[in-house]
Amino acid sequence: MTGHRVAVTGAFGYTGRALAEQLLAAGHEVVTLTRRRGVGDPLQARLIVHAIEGVAGNVLAASLEGVDTLFNTYWLRFPRGTETFEGVLANSAALLEAARTAGVRRIVHVSVINATLDAETPYVRAKAALEALVRSSGLEWVFVRPTLLYGPGDILINNLAWALRRLPIYGMPGRGRYTVQPVHVDDLARICIDAADGESGRVLDAAGPEILQYRELVNLIRTAVGSRSIVLPMPHEVVLAAARLLGLLVRDVVLTRDEIRELTASLLTSSEPPRGLFRISDWVRENADSLGRRWSGELARNYRNIR
Repeated sequence: MTGHRVAVTGAFGYTGRALAEQLLAAGHEVVTLTRRRGVGDPLQARLIVHAIEGVAGNVLAASLEGVDTLFNTYWLRFPRGTETFEGVLANSAALLEAARTAGVRRIVHVSVINATLDAETPYVRAKAALEALVRSSGLEWVFVRPTLLYGPGDILINNLAWALRRLPIYGMPGRGRYTVQPVHVDDLARICIDAADGESGRVLDAAGPEILQYRELVNLIRTAVGSRSIVLPMPHEVVLAAARLLGLLVRDVVLTRDEIRELTASLLTSSEPPRGLFRISDWVRENADSLGRRWSGELARNYRNIR
């Protein structure tokens, strides 16, 4: 796929930005459908920017005219206020209809690892419900299911380092023997772009080359940033209470009950051969000086001051 007009939802966000930057570097014309206009963002001038929410279906379809492939990252981490999974599903259905009307060839849809309709948490169930909408959209489709996403300015790894730099005690859910298989955001973007030209109807896990117990990940980051924080296993409810207190300090949502369940059930691990190339152990050591210096705010990034 070279020199096409493509679309990326949320190019001013985290995954969408990595996708847009790689697509631009490959010579594509990139349209973004987004909740924010990208005011002050240096990426804005390189994109064709359209709204994804609050527009009529014909306007949304017009935004996608001439687009070959739609890379879809549109989602939310947790419900808050008027932002709900049901609302995102409804908006996604409108997006899919607009893409079909506009003649989009394929959607490469970013889902989540182990998405099933009978999953334990609403987040994963809703992700699976959106996959079902994509399957029935009439478009060619490929699902890319990332594990635990990381990279510069990410939420979980960066904020874990932030906590280890500053807190005398870090409360780890349980004994930390559950596993994670982190994937770098640039690997995820590459996997998605490669999927645009491959066989349709595939479900691809996007996972890095290392599987770590969570306690190993914590110790890796703790050592890299020179932390003296004491890592203590704690009951899930105690960790959740501590996360809420920290959230008051940083004015953010640090961790949710469902995220603890997903983490401790080892859901962030793939059974497929890894498609990611970046090793998180190398990346953490190489980026130790900058890791966790500033808090990466979920509310600030995706729920407040959308411009």
